[in-house]
Amino acid sequence: MNLIPFDDRDGVIWFDGEFVPWRDAKIHVLSHGLHYASCVFEGARLYNGQVFKLTAHSERLVRSAELLDMPMPFSVAELDAACKQTAERMGLTDAYLRPVAWRGPEQMGVSAPATRTHVAIALWDWPSYFDPEVKRRGVRLTHARYRRPAPDAAPWQAKAAGLYMICTLSKHAAEKAGYADALMLDHKGDVAEATGANIFFVRDGVLHTPTPDSFLNGLTRQTVMGIARAKGIEVVERTIALSELPTFSECFLTGSAAEVTPVSEIAEHRFTPADISLGLMDDYARLVRGG
Repeated sequence: MNLIPFDDRDGVIWFDGEFVPWRDAKIHVLSHGLHYASCVFEGARLYNGQVFKLTAHSERLVRSAELLDMPMPFSVAELDAACKQTAERMGLTDAYLRPVAWRGPEQMGVSAPATRTHVAIALWDWPSYFDPEVKRRGVRLTHARYRRPAPDAAPWQAKAAGLYMICTLSKHAAEKAGYADALMLDHKGDVAEATGANIFFVRDGVLHTPTPDSFLNGLTRQTVMGIARAKGIEVVERTIALSELPTFSECFLTGSAAEVTPVSEIAEHRFTPADISLGLMDDYARLVRGG
């Protein structure tokens, strides 16, 4: 695989209120965020030069920082403006946007109230999270080894870097086994989500999706539920037992990166991308591009 390292690219990155050359956007090795995961981030998509649900992403970044007791030095309006300026400076029309905030190197230790919250915004070309040809046929998932933590064990409402450690491990294991992603269960052993996307199932024309009570209620998830209901499709949020998988006919993932991605299998369980999953995939694509 021919990868372009993310520290060696052309362009600029918005860094603490100023634009710096891409290769110069660096932090110190003793930054608290690196050692103690005091870091929150967002992932948004740019379509036709516009960031989809920009303010909602900025609001969630600020809320995530608050949940990690990190004072946010920029307002939602300032973050929105910085994201738009970054898009203009980079000159991209279809891309991925990554705002990130972390505790700096001013103090080292588990307790670090004297640290300063730093913020950066980067933008890069990223047309599709999954191979477009594979996506329409449905991606393959396996089971993840790790479960989402219990709601009283971690600040699950935050899009926090530390919560993604088990996601990276699970996705690496899935890819090594020939799968695209992995299904994660919650602390009770019920269906939760994939490693970086929410999950939906179809049974008899009705959409079923796990209640987000220990994982993020994704912005794409909310958007797709709105599209489905506008089309007259019933949407049910509830606890979904792993034993129910054989009873569903369709399955798909949602996320800013994944968009709407049909699933063809989860380990031994098979699904057929059909009218609902493929229709919502196309409807979402039209919506985000202003169609």
